[in-house]
Amino acid sequence: MIVDQIKKRENKLINNKNSRIDIPVGKWVKCENCKEILYKENLRNNLSVCPNCGHYFRMHIGRRLEQIIDEGTYKRFNLNIDTTNPLGLEDYEKKIKSLREKTRLEEAVSCGIGKINGEDVVICIMDSGFLMGSMGAVVGEKITYSIEKAIEFKMPIVIFCCSGGARMQEGIISLMQMAKTTAALTKLDKAGLLYISVLTDPTYGGVTASFASLGDIILAEPGAMIGFAGQRVIKQTIGEELPEGFQTAEFLLEHGFIDKIVERKDMKETLSRLLKLNRWLLSRKNSKRGFYMVEKIEKNVLTAWERVEIARNPKRKTALDYINEIFDEFIELHGDRCYGDDKAMVCGLGRIENQNYTIIAEQKGRNTRENIERNFGMPNPESYRKAIRMMKQAEKFNRPVITFIDTKGAYPGVEAEQRGQGEAIAKSMFEMAKLTVPVIAIVIGEGSSGGALAIGVANKVIMLENAIYSILSPEGYSSILWKDSSRFKEAADRMKLTANDLYDMGIIETIIKEPDIKDSKKTSQSVDFEMIASEIKKEIQTTVQEFKSKTKDEIVEERYQKFRKISGFKEV
Repeated sequence: MIVDQIKKRENKLINNKNSRIDIPVGKWVKCENCKEILYKENLRNNLSVCPNCGHYFRMHIGRRLEQIIDEGTYKRFNLNIDTTNPLGLEDYEKKIKSLREKTRLEEAVSCGIGKINGEDVVICIMDSGFLMGSMGAVVGEKITYSIEKAIEFKMPIVIFCCSGGARMQEGIISLMQMAKTTAALTKLDKAGLLYISVLTDPTYGGVTASFASLGDIILAEPGAMIGFAGQRVIKQTIGEELPEGFQTAEFLLEHGFIDKIVERKDMKETLSRLLKLNRWLLSRKNSKRGFYMVEKIEKNVLTAWERVEIARNPKRKTALDYINEIFDEFIELHGDRCYGDDKAMVCGLGRIENQNYTIIAEQKGRNTRENIERNFGMPNPESYRKAIRMMKQAEKFNRPVITFIDTKGAYPGVEAEQRGQGEAIAKSMFEMAKLTVPVIAIVIGEGSSGGALAIGVANKVIMLENAIYSILSPEGYSSILWKDSSRFKEAADRMKLTANDLYDMGIIETIIKEPDIKDSKKTSQSVDFEMIASEIKKEIQTTVQEFKSKTKDEIVEERYQKFRKISGFKEV
């Protein structure tokens, strides 16, 4: 048995509706694909693959470790951390306790070091049986810690990904784990160490759009379901049936997003061969810390939901309004050099006095025609790849990067998935995290999900008083968490999505005050717009001036520490 002594989960009773025979505990199981009744021990000996149809059963962490890691070599990292229940949900802690008893797991991931056919490796294995493998603060911290240990030990890292996405119960703290793990991988990349990502069923949401898509080599199990947005969300959004095989591992291989599909029986040998072909040395890097802190504004009478309404107001100023007001000169550049030019993202070069900037901005339309043209400000993969191209150009010519965040989220559609929506978001954060020039992000309206965070991995985050920044919409949050979309106002309060909330959590550094507004439906933000733009301009100039005394390594490390310190766990 493995060092963890993690025990296998068992269903208490499985009912075969076709035969109307109750299947006794621990003896038999029904294949959900071919409906055959299988002897559990035979299934176990076949690595949890149906011998009749080849269907892959989801694997418990303990069983996966037994399959992959040499016997007696696994040593689990004992971090002794636990979630703080950041949203204060009544039943969250009780649910976690119940899952621990049921699954015999501490969390949705187990991390440690071991050997694969004699090759030393840091390994992380996720399990969908623990709250669908969702990525909360503890999962994010364990993954990040493991990446850091891989750097310290000069070892490659293998992560078996299996997740439904972000953990709704932890709100934006969960969302920040995407940036946190991605930033850690930039350090691994800089150290020249190998990262192998193994995608298993299911891998979705924030995990797909972060570390799962960033492997030097990406493997997948046959038939694994992999994507950014879930199929139900896509169907509801576009009102169309999805093509056969959509979001399967085979689909991703066809569209160029994974390197190889590997059968479970061949996975250990494949991993060991890849590890043997990738041995290297590590050079140590300096480590310094830095963090911006300024006083927050006073709270007023507006509720969280009222601020949501203000942020969504169609008359609210857009990114281009701010760009044209703030910068003395702006030239828009187009195209991702791969597929197309998505108008939901505006990119170009700007100037304030004698300082040049690279500008990346999510752009909503000012009317119906513009919204259709700009996809209602919901970026496609081409947007993020255009942004990446501009980031690299900024680094080449030593220009600070300024981003404007204003989106209800990345576009969830079939073609977006086919062109790699999750990978594009992940790669954008990855490249952003390691930029050697200062990055300033400004949340001007609606900042939602990974579609916003993709251009938000910044040294400093500025937020307008009536903007919002969250894991997803309040309507979506209440629908997922409580299965009741009518509780959206309660969700807005619970999600901690306002500027003051985010300041308190250390996610943003500066709040720009907006005019006092009693009626959230009557703001066009035209009043005092020039004043607001002027304050943003001052913040940009002041911040860039402060960074002129810092080295490139200090700029990168400061950005890393900003996200590294975002916490939703406690030591126990």
